[in-house]
Amino acid sequence: MRFERSHTRKAVALAVVSSLVLLTAACGGDEGGGGSNGAAGGALEGRGPIKFATGKDTSGNLTNQVKAWNSQHPDEQVTVTELPESADQQRAQMISNAQIKSDEFSVLNLDVVWTAEFAANRWITQLPEDQFPDLGKLLPTTVDTAKYRDKLYAVPVTSDGGLLYYRKDLLDKAGVEVPKTWPEMVAACAKVKALPEGKAINCYAGQFEKYEGLTVNFSEAVNGAGGVVVGDDGKPNVDTPEALAGLTALVEGFKTGFIPKAAITYQEEPGRRAFQEGNLLFHRNWPYVYALANKTDGSSKIAGKFAVAPLPGLSGPGVSTLGGHNYAISEFAKNKATAADFIKFMSSEERQKANVEKTSQAPTWASLYDDPALNKQFPYLAPLKASIASAKSRPKVVKYGDVTTAIQEAAYGALKQPGGTDPKQALTDLQTKLSTLITQ
Repeated sequence: MRFERSHTRKAVALAVVSSLVLLTAACGGDEGGGGSNGAAGGALEGRGPIKFATGKDTSGNLTNQVKAWNSQHPDEQVTVTELPESADQQRAQMISNAQIKSDEFSVLNLDVVWTAEFAANRWITQLPEDQFPDLGKLLPTTVDTAKYRDKLYAVPVTSDGGLLYYRKDLLDKAGVEVPKTWPEMVAACAKVKALPEGKAINCYAGQFEKYEGLTVNFSEAVNGAGGVVVGDDGKPNVDTPEALAGLTALVEGFKTGFIPKAAITYQEEPGRRAFQEGNLLFHRNWPYVYALANKTDGSSKIAGKFAVAPLPGLSGPGVSTLGGHNYAISEFAKNKATAADFIKFMSSEERQKANVEKTSQAPTWASLYDDPALNKQFPYLAPLKASIASAKSRPKVVKYGDVTTAIQEAAYGALKQPGGTDPKQALTDLQTKLSTLITQ
């Protein structure tokens, strides 16, 4: 799940405007939310050309997937509209279109955490579950992200769990085991740096720029220390000793140099490039990195030299943030029958397998994690399946844009060194802010 995104002033402004409209819509709509088709239980009607709105495809495989559909449906061609790389800007552009009830976009590629927001505001159409019989064959956690108030509004097409990429060659040379905890990772790096070939390497990096990736990394640090950002009761509970321990580990990482200063600017792609250049011993990122880092065309200096492990926690196994993307139908789209069929096509086992083979992105079909050929090609699939099964979602709230912005500002303020916000104060302030944004 590549966010690759920075928070531009334009995106922030759009998010603020969107949140005000969102609040009005949420308060004024009925309690069920969702579109007229789903609410009425009517059929998805209309056939013809459609447009698919999605973030920038850095994998290069989306063209192949859409081409496969277009070759079989000459009268129902799909045109891809690539939105900016920034997740914040993608969301803002989709919301802007929805607010003017534009039919420009037919199918929306939504970050899993946006589904509740878009459903609550009637920007996407409720889907009749009986028309999507394969849902029971998908990982249950992924299906849950596609629902709002127990009603289906989207179909999960890719999932994601955070993984720890590490230089296996250097750990083997230093004679150390793969770390399962944060202190073990710190100790392992010290031993590698004592080697002549490890002297110049940086220890660890995730995604710490002020954007959606920071919400993910902060949440994983908190969850991996036994804390939560928002509890199962839907209420924020981030001003706790456990959350403080998780955030402090990241802050100390920057202070001591365990996390290089440059990582405060890292999004997914800059971190991936640093790892592929041989500049990082450990790197937290998504499954898509595996295929790119293993390329033998000269683009990666570490092909065949790295491996993947579950994320470490503070004193035990870590907890991944659940990522992935769901495909939904715009409430204002024409040709919704075609849109529904396109979603079924793209979410099918055949298409998901083809996508895994080309991109190493995590599928939502449970069977693909047990496929012998795929496991031979991608040995991380078994730990990834376990990671996704135990992953925690980011807050499923209507005002998600405001919530994630608050989390990013608090975390970034504490991580920015020197002179960062005291971690305890950052969490106290964040608890106050979230309490005003998340109401039951």
